[in-house]
Amino acid sequence: MTIVRTACAPRQTSLLLVLVVTAVAPIPLIAAEAVDAIEVIGVTPVHGAGVPAGEYPANVQTLNKDDLADGGLDVTDSLNRKLSSVTLNAAQNNPLQPDVQYRGFTASPLLGLPQGIAVYGDGVRLNSVFGDTVHWDMIPQHAIDSINLMPGSNPLFGLNTLGGALSYRTKDGFTTDKSRVKVLGGSFDRWEVAAETGAQHGEWAYYVALSYFDEEGWRDYSPSTARSLFGKVSWQAGVSRLDLGINIADSDLIGNGATPTQLLDEDREAIFTRPDKTENELFAVTLNGETELNENTLLAGNVFFRRHNISTLNGDDSDIEGCALPANAGLLCIEDDGAEEVVEDPNGNPIAASGALEGATVNTSQTDQDSYGMTVQATFLHDVAGYENQLIVGGAWDEGRARYRAKTELGSLDATRLAVGGRVFDGGSFIDVKTRTRSFGLFFFDSLRVTDALTLSLAGRWNNTNVELDDQLGTALNGDHTFSRFNPSVGAAYALQPSTTLYGSYSEATRAPTPVELTCADPDDPCRLPNAFVADPPLDQVVARTFELGARGRSGGINWNVAIFTTTNEDDIIFISSGALTSEGYFDNIGDTRRRGIELGVSGRALSDRLDWFAGYTYLEATFQSDFRAPSENHPKAVGGEIGVDKGDRIPGIPEHVFKVGADYKITPSFALGGEVLYASNQYLRGDESNQLDPIDGYAVTNLRMRYELTKALSVIGRIDNVFDTEYETFGVLGEPAEVLGAAYDDPRFLGPGSPRGGWIGVEATF
Repeated sequence: MTIVRTACAPRQTSLLLVLVVTAVAPIPLIAAEAVDAIEVIGVTPVHGAGVPAGEYPANVQTLNKDDLADGGLDVTDSLNRKLSSVTLNAAQNNPLQPDVQYRGFTASPLLGLPQGIAVYGDGVRLNSVFGDTVHWDMIPQHAIDSINLMPGSNPLFGLNTLGGALSYRTKDGFTTDKSRVKVLGGSFDRWEVAAETGAQHGEWAYYVALSYFDEEGWRDYSPSTARSLFGKVSWQAGVSRLDLGINIADSDLIGNGATPTQLLDEDREAIFTRPDKTENELFAVTLNGETELNENTLLAGNVFFRRHNISTLNGDDSDIEGCALPANAGLLCIEDDGAEEVVEDPNGNPIAASGALEGATVNTSQTDQDSYGMTVQATFLHDVAGYENQLIVGGAWDEGRARYRAKTELGSLDATRLAVGGRVFDGGSFIDVKTRTRSFGLFFFDSLRVTDALTLSLAGRWNNTNVELDDQLGTALNGDHTFSRFNPSVGAAYALQPSTTLYGSYSEATRAPTPVELTCADPDDPCRLPNAFVADPPLDQVVARTFELGARGRSGGINWNVAIFTTTNEDDIIFISSGALTSEGYFDNIGDTRRRGIELGVSGRALSDRLDWFAGYTYLEATFQSDFRAPSENHPKAVGGEIGVDKGDRIPGIPEHVFKVGADYKITPSFALGGEVLYASNQYLRGDESNQLDPIDGYAVTNLRMRYELTKALSVIGRIDNVFDTEYETFGVLGEPAEVLGAAYDDPRFLGPGSPRGGWIGVEATF
């Protein structure tokens, strides 16, 4: 149920907010249907009030359930194939663990990356408690009805919306009245199975979705499994509605990460060290509700609980070796600022040197997270001084508790570079910390229709976030940090004519440092993610400011859009790689960064609506705006182990140019082909913030898909990814391969290779 004044009198009254992410109603990228169909989007995470998508002052993008059904492996694959300014980085090299980049901001499952995108599902924040990470494998892909991606620093969606927010809405039994089963198998011994069913019985409805994923992986020693169960019970009577949703998921993922470039030249399937295993378990329940008090007033809200437990097992190379000084002969040491330090066991005893304890570490961690909260809002539709006006006011409370435990076992590497534990633990590696994060926000949104063509909007949110850390092994990690700020946004949309709209907006958002960042911020004592944390100096919260100007319209059957944007982050936090290992470093406020660019898009239909096509281009300049020095021990041009980063240097991992073109063609009523070409230009490696080394080459990848309806109830489906078997890389970092592979491997570049050609075929039954 959505309150919105429709085009009975003057066209819809309410306007849009500035850069807010919708967690509810679906929105098309550009309306391709008749102009009298008014698409409505939500302007807060809670179901309820909405505004016309055509009047929203930002380049809104969307995916519906049909896009997701044929779009690829999972939700991130669909985002990458269809949406402008989106790219994927294969830092882990697991198809269910990508880094999603949007306009130079990241949503990733990996600790160590600054999370600049807020992700919501059915109105609930999904960024994790401990590190704001986003675990894509825990999202019920096959239960999603629509996804909305909206850009900019959106205050209404709270923390992390520095560069944008992504929200999805799940299906329900009122709109899903059929059962569907899909089975797909093929390359890399991959199998995908999904099933869903739903039905309505009077005022009640139910929906259930199951999914299963299993593969051996295309790289060596890289099997993965993921399972999910999603269910929703809905009740609707008159102007009131309740939706109770439950999501249960677990996964066992192997992502063996980046590999030395010289090793990749020998074997694209090779890995460096192993294993790199992540196990996820999720239980989440959400209750959404809304009711109309009268035709001008709507109440809406939600409550939720999420339990997400994560276990990791990482086999890495080690810089621990036999001591060099005669005074420490026969013991194990680690070098610290040019001086060797004797390694001690948990009892404080020196560890004797042994071949079984040199060359590798086995790092394990356990993160147990509970989060819960609620949001309540009221929407009022009342004229102000004779002008149509919509006002939303609300409040949100979120609390999260986490316990993080980690330890490092000394070991050695076998012939396959498997880290084999020696049953002796590094006494300094034991971590046991509890954290509590509490966030409270008050927000408002107001839109005023000044004329039939012009709508103005004003919005804001005050956030207060408190992060407490309680060291269970001592007091070194104890801390109590509070961050608060009011973030505003303003916007305007002006219809030059019914088919052409100009818009502009300004918005601000913040990101508070996470517990993992607050405990890993000392350049003199870098952490090895995701394990080591130390007592660290405090970090400042990040403040993002976004300007966007654009236009969109429809001409001659072609939908088009253009957007110019710039986002500046003040006191940006990044992870600086500084140790001898690729995972070692620390978080720091490095001054200002800026991401600015332009988005262009066109789409349309042709050949009697049998052909749907689209094309999009993004130019993105992502740069540091402050000078700073960064440790980078593995950088060949480092001086004293440091590199100098200058204002204007490009931020690593972000391509300047992204181009996408795709189409779906219904050759006959029962046979359809589709595909897309994805291009991304070069990017610099993490650890080369100074841009002194050659960047990773750009790449272009072509994908194809098909569907053949044998009957109305049974279809054959197929997909080929990377049709031309292009060899490419999407991620890079600096490391020290010679310690493991030998002196001949002297190139410090570690790269994340893209997947080779793969094909899958299956069937889909509907009944």
